[in-house]
Amino acid sequence: MSEKKVLVFGGTGAMGTYLVPKLADRGYRVDVVSMDDVKSDNPLVTYHKANLSDDAVFDSFLAGGYDGIVDFMIYSTSRIPQVLPRLLAAADHYIYLSSYRIYANEQHPVKETSPRLLDVFANDPDKRDVEDYCLYKARGEDFLWASGCDNWTAIRPAITYSKRRFQLVTLEMNVVCARAFAGKTILLPASARDVQATMSWACDVAEMIARLLFNPNVRRDIYSVCTAEHHSWGTVAEYYRDLIGLRAEWVSDEDYIRCICGDADPERAIWQLKYDRLFDRIMDNSKVLAVTGLRQRDLSTLYDGLRRELSALDPATVPCVGPVNERMDARFAGR
Repeated sequence: MSEKKVLVFGGTGAMGTYLVPKLADRGYRVDVVSMDDVKSDNPLVTYHKANLSDDAVFDSFLAGGYDGIVDFMIYSTSRIPQVLPRLLAAADHYIYLSSYRIYANEQHPVKETSPRLLDVFANDPDKRDVEDYCLYKARGEDFLWASGCDNWTAIRPAITYSKRRFQLVTLEMNVVCARAFAGKTILLPASARDVQATMSWACDVAEMIARLLFNPNVRRDIYSVCTAEHHSWGTVAEYYRDLIGLRAEWVSDEDYIRCICGDADPERAIWQLKYDRLFDRIMDNSKVLAVTGLRQRDLSTLYDGLRRELSALDPATVPCVGPVNERMDARFAGR
């Protein structure tokens, strides 16, 4: 049994929920840091509730003498040069969470070498300098390449669903599942209906990450950790209809964004829709399969994975509340 120590930052989300027990099964001692109150009966796993935006707290964990760090945190562009050197210096192997959202829409299927939005926007400062998830994740990758260090691996998950997260176009569980359980109709952008999407089961992604950690053949490299299965958003909506009775109405982008944002600044919602969800995301996962020994047939199908996770979801824990639901209710009032 290994006695390696692993630190997982932000480890109670969709992927971390499955990753942590997999690491413990490998005999690693695992410290998990997040803002959630979580306990574990596994003597190899310890959860810590802490705010990692506090530099003193951040550094106190890095001083723990870890062999590996899996980092699910999100760092702004300005914070990247402050935190990544400390993370690289704190462990023998550091896994950085990037995203498939960094990819442009210029090559299909999408490979690790496919053009990134940051590179496509290089000569357009109005887009290049935007502080959006798809860009600052790519900036983090660039920092790792430039660091001269060889003890890192960057991972690019596609949309990842689990008991903690269910998505449909840009909507999350608190709208998708809540409205289905309440018997209410959801609004979706008609422009996305025929666009191909890739959604991976979090347990499968966690298995990929667990097999990448401490693998000497994956250092100073990048992997798309995802399934190769893809479906149109229209088909994904049909899966939700079959499994939880979701009803959808397809509307213009303008009506959809208005419902999402109301009177607030819509820039973030527009970026996610325009520069990700309206891109065909047909992923090539052959690189990660080759290095982990997994096969595509080992991965859950989307329908089976959604059925598995949704069947375990208690509708009482997903109330149909909040401003997006209120605006959608107003849209359908009087019908």
